[in-house]
Amino acid sequence: LTLPQFVQLMDNFVGEDISLPTVKRLTAFIKGEYKQTEEEKIKQREKVHRMSHVAQRKQLLEALFEKWDSKACGSLDLEEVIAVLSTFKGHMGKEALMEAKEQLCSRYPQLSKVRKLSPKAFQIFLELIASKFTGNEDETIDSLVRFLTTSVEQSHTKSLQSSARRKWLQDIQKAAETSGTSMEPVYKAVIKALSQDMEAHGDNKRISAYIALLEENRLSPEQGQVLLRYVACTADDAPYILNQVLHRDMKGVSFAAIDQGKPIYVPRVQHHGNIHFWNSDRSVEERKGSLLVLPLYDVHWRVFGILGLDTLRDQCHKSIFLTHEITFYEGVCHAFSKAYHHVCMQENVLQVAVTALDWLYPRTPSIHAVTTYLVAPGKDKNYVLCKVITTDNTGQKEVHRSPVVLLREENLLRDYLFKCTDSSEVTLTSVYGEHHIAVPLHDLSRQTVGIFDISIGQHKKLPPQEQKDLQKMLKMAQAACSEILQRSLEEREPTQVLEAERVADVRHAGILFHRFMLQELRECV
Repeated sequence: LTLPQFVQLMDNFVGEDISLPTVKRLTAFIKGEYKQTEEEKIKQREKVHRMSHVAQRKQLLEALFEKWDSKACGSLDLEEVIAVLSTFKGHMGKEALMEAKEQLCSRYPQLSKVRKLSPKAFQIFLELIASKFTGNEDETIDSLVRFLTTSVEQSHTKSLQSSARRKWLQDIQKAAETSGTSMEPVYKAVIKALSQDMEAHGDNKRISAYIALLEENRLSPEQGQVLLRYVACTADDAPYILNQVLHRDMKGVSFAAIDQGKPIYVPRVQHHGNIHFWNSDRSVEERKGSLLVLPLYDVHWRVFGILGLDTLRDQCHKSIFLTHEITFYEGVCHAFSKAYHHVCMQENVLQVAVTALDWLYPRTPSIHAVTTYLVAPGKDKNYVLCKVITTDNTGQKEVHRSPVVLLREENLLRDYLFKCTDSSEVTLTSVYGEHHIAVPLHDLSRQTVGIFDISIGQHKKLPPQEQKDLQKMLKMAQAACSEILQRSLEEREPTQVLEAERVADVRHAGILFHRFMLQELRECV
């Protein structure tokens, strides 16, 4: 048990109306009776040491990845890494490298196609190489890190450029983590990062930028099974591009970038012949400049849209995109993908909560209200709680698309919610005579990602059958959330059990809840 978990366990055990002398007697009893054998102490110390060691190694390898990823593109070229590693420890090192590469490609089948290493895949690759050598694995890892660190050096100017770009990419992720289930702050952060980089490192070129996402084409499938819908763009281009739809049978290179899975660069659009110009007000003579279309990949390296940039608004006709700019735009694509899928994950968790509450309410008339919160980062490494669903005693729900934010220091009467978050354990309390059960939804490492705040009014506890149904709902909601989080892991391919889960929209997150309910029913039968 962690300290917050131990405190919460004791708090739940003693209840609210216990006297101070009784608490003191309980404390004395635990101090006197709690015994830990020497073997248990050794195991505990080993566990702490192991956890600390894993965290330090992760930090070390993340710093190494960042040093290698000097252009802030979010991935490393597999062949480049292999070329450098092939000189590590001579012939023995080459054998270890080839064996590790084979295992890595088996674990990440998409590597054979995309040849890009994510931070996690890079870490696993180095650990696989180290495991092939005899002797201490930690010492081998340290040798690998020293070897790779000295193999890549960068100038002070490039270091400053990389640092600035990395900050702008982090702003995209921050926008996702604090926006609840809204994509608008993420879109704005992407456009802002592109504009800032153009001002700082792109000779102040005037660019147009836009994001288009793939959708199933339900209205006119004869034009292609999928279409691209433009969901965000630079402000000046909004009247011409925003919400427009590009079909496969229309002019353009976007679908070619999607099919080939790599960026397409057109240095002079006026000579290409297959460019779709959205701004019909622009004359043929003015249609001059460069165009760049980059595919957007999910964590499994499947394309789900495009990021496009052009310089048609720039009067300097020699305006082109340089290699370092294109590499940074790949980093923006990576950051946007991570942010986009984080918001999708939040939306899916929200949908699970909505479905779970719909199931619960007809079965538990004693529940007065349920408020659902998501945990989001706050200032100075603190966190905030975002109120996302309010449900009254009739089961009527209000979903807050712009979440109401709760800060700990401003909500002393709701401190039980923050205790629940800290401990990731059920918390029981009474506020103005109204009894509350705060139940956490946790991630794969048991960190709290959401909370159900269940009010049961004047009742100290629910009737037995209602309590049983509440426990069942909470169990299924947690199972569905864990499945959603598992699907976001890059080495895990999604699995679908029910036919309805194959529907590619947010509704399938709610279906997951019913899938786990059905599976439990089958096991009981």
